[in-house]
Amino acid sequence: MSASNPSSVNIKVGLVAFAVLIAAGTLLYTQEIVHRLIEREGKTVHLYARSLQYLASDQSSSQDYSFIFDDVLSSIDFPMILTDSNNVPFQPYERSIRNVPLDTTLSVQQQHDYLVKLIKKMDAQYPPIKVKLGNIVLNYVHYGESDLVTQLRYVPYVEFAIAGLFILIGYVAFSYIKRSEQSNIWVGMSRETAHQLGTPLSSLMGWIELLKSDVDEEKRTEIITDMEQDLSRLNKVTMRFSKIGSLPELRNVRVSDVVENVFLYFNKRIPQTGKKVSLILTGDKALCAKFNSELFEWVLENLIKNALDAMEDKEGKITINISKEDRYVAIDVSDTGKGIDMKFRRDIFRPGYSTKKRGWGLGLSLAKRIVESYHDGKIFLKDSKPGKGSTFRIKLRLVDCEN
Repeated sequence: MSASNPSSVNIKVGLVAFAVLIAAGTLLYTQEIVHRLIEREGKTVHLYARSLQYLASDQSSSQDYSFIFDDVLSSIDFPMILTDSNNVPFQPYERSIRNVPLDTTLSVQQQHDYLVKLIKKMDAQYPPIKVKLGNIVLNYVHYGESDLVTQLRYVPYVEFAIAGLFILIGYVAFSYIKRSEQSNIWVGMSRETAHQLGTPLSSLMGWIELLKSDVDEEKRTEIITDMEQDLSRLNKVTMRFSKIGSLPELRNVRVSDVVENVFLYFNKRIPQTGKKVSLILTGDKALCAKFNSELFEWVLENLIKNALDAMEDKEGKITINISKEDRYVAIDVSDTGKGIDMKFRRDIFRPGYSTKKRGWGLGLSLAKRIVESYHDGKIFLKDSKPGKGSTFRIKLRLVDCEN
């Protein structure tokens, strides 16, 4: 298998592209709102300028124009300065400004200089509006952005900063979790290797010690046969670990044949545990699936080992049922153990998760990787009740058996 998973890379690229689209959409939407607010403020200033122009052209009228100041001025929430035809603010300055903070403790000249600087700043943003009477310019209306518009301009950047911080925290957290899981996998793999190799090696050492003693020919032949079985087991363990990380060869195999081989292995070893557990094979024994026998045996062994560990009583049974489900072969591994709370059905496949005091939480994680990554199948906890036992289901694609 390659060092990087193409699907994982595609997912990362897709997530980054999606994040960029969201960021661009947020920026465009916010800028659109800002633009509409600026247009609204500009229309208000123009309305105010036209009102002043109308007042200047209708000085002889006795009509009440207080609505201009009551309605128009009251709707202005942005800074505005009214100047004469020479761009000089009217005095007292409080009458010519709107929403402009002015320090009244300053001298008149200092207030004037402050307003002149502010007018230049406003004109750099938006051109002043002229109040005319015919061709004569009577006043200039200078205006700037409201606090709302200014704040909205910074909203996308604040959002980006918060999103960036969230992504950074998420990246650090997920990296830590990933490193922790990888550490659990490496530790678990090393312990699993030692466990897998330990049993046949211990047996071989015992057989060698027996051969050193005086034994008759019949006993020697029996010891050699057992040693060959242990060597075969060591070779099988080596084959299994050599296939982890590479694409294994898959063949059309009768599922029941593999199950019977695993049962044969456990029937010799279960009595050594002090338990009386029956291994039962049921269902359609003629069904075939495409898998690697060595790796699939490993999956079944892990499930049976977990089932044996889950049995608190000395007696029990483990049943493997083979059935057809649409285009798949369903292999159900059931036990009469203590069961698992269904709320942990996802956690049990996580590397490092274990309910056993001496477990390292790799068996089910390894089984899931073998079934789903190497065989394109599914493995899940189908059913479990505390005190009643559990049933794991493996689904593999149904194929025709090889002759």
